[in-house]
Amino acid sequence: MAQPSPRIIITTHHKPDADALGSSLGLYNFLKEMGIASTVVSPTDYGDFLNWMPGETTVINFEREEAKATQLVQEADFIFCLDFNALKRINKLGDIVREAKCKKVMIDHHLEPEGFANYALWTTQVSSTCELIYQFIDILGETDKITKDIASCLYAGIMTDTGGFRHSSTYPSTHQATAALIEKGAEPNKIVEAIYDNYSESRMRFIGYCLNDKMQILREYNTALICVTAEELKQFEIITGDSEGLVNYGLSIKGIKLSVIIIDRTVARKMSFRAKGNFPANEFARKYFNGGGHFSAAGGESQDTIEATELKFKQALADYKTLLA
Repeated sequence: MAQPSPRIIITTHHKPDADALGSSLGLYNFLKEMGIASTVVSPTDYGDFLNWMPGETTVINFEREEAKATQLVQEADFIFCLDFNALKRINKLGDIVREAKCKKVMIDHHLEPEGFANYALWTTQVSSTCELIYQFIDILGETDKITKDIASCLYAGIMTDTGGFRHSSTYPSTHQATAALIEKGAEPNKIVEAIYDNYSESRMRFIGYCLNDKMQILREYNTALICVTAEELKQFEIITGDSEGLVNYGLSIKGIKLSVIIIDRTVARKMSFRAKGNFPANEFARKYFNGGGHFSAAGGESQDTIEATELKFKQALADYKTLLA
C-alpha cells in the first residue's frame, strides 16, 4: 500500500518581501514538481508587486483565514520556516507553529537563530533564502526538476536581497545560482519590470514627498533619516509594499553611511536600517529598538510615539559617532 503524502506547510515572515515569498513559492513549486502537495501560509498580506509569482494565488493569508490556517498548521507533518529564524517574526502564527507536534525545518540566512527547528539549513554566508532553496534543491540532486516557475521565484528573491547584486552579500555562489536559474528559464528583465516598474502613482508621489519634505541629513553622523506619520500614510493612500525600498535612497547620497526610515504603523513605530562600511546595523537595531537582521540591513520597532522614537534614535547615534564619522 502506498504511503500517504506528507502534509507540508511553508511559512515565512510577516509582510513578506521578494526573498520571503520567492523562497516560499520556489519551494512550493519544486515540491509540486516532485509530486508533493504543500500549502504556503503567510502571516500577513504583502505587496501586490509580488502577485505575478507563480503559485501566488494559492497562498493563505493567516490574518484573513485564521481558522483554516491554524488547522493546516496543527495537522502538518512538516513545517518549512523560510527567511526567518525567530518565531516572533511570524506574529500570532508563531505560537501555533511552536505548539505544533510536527517536525520544523528552518531555511534562513539571518544571524542568531532562535533554535526552534528540528532541522536547519542555515548560514549567513549566502545572499538570500532563495539562494538557499536553490542549494537545497541541489543537495537533493534534483536541479533537473527546476522549471521556469521555480527559477523565476528564486531569481526574484536573490536579485532583490542583494540590491541588484550591489550588496556585500553577493558571493560567487550567488552569480552561479542566478546563472543556473536563467538557464532554467528565469527572465531577469521581466522580473525586474514586474517588481520595480509596477508602482502606483500615489506611491511615486509619496516617495517624492519623503525625499523632498521629510528626509533629514544628519551630517555629524553621516546619516539620512526619514520619519513618516500615520496621517501621511493615509494622505498618500499607502498600502502594504508601498514603502518597500524607500530606506535605500539615503545611501545614494555621497558620504552617507547610514540610512533609516521610521514609519508610524499605529500599533508600533517600524524602523528600517541600511548601512555602508563597518557600521553594525543589526547590533544598533537590537540594542536600542528590539530588532536585528543582517550586519548592513536590519529592522526594529518602538512602542514610543514617533517623536520620542526619533529623539531616541538621534541620541543613540552619539554612541556610534566614531564609526559613522
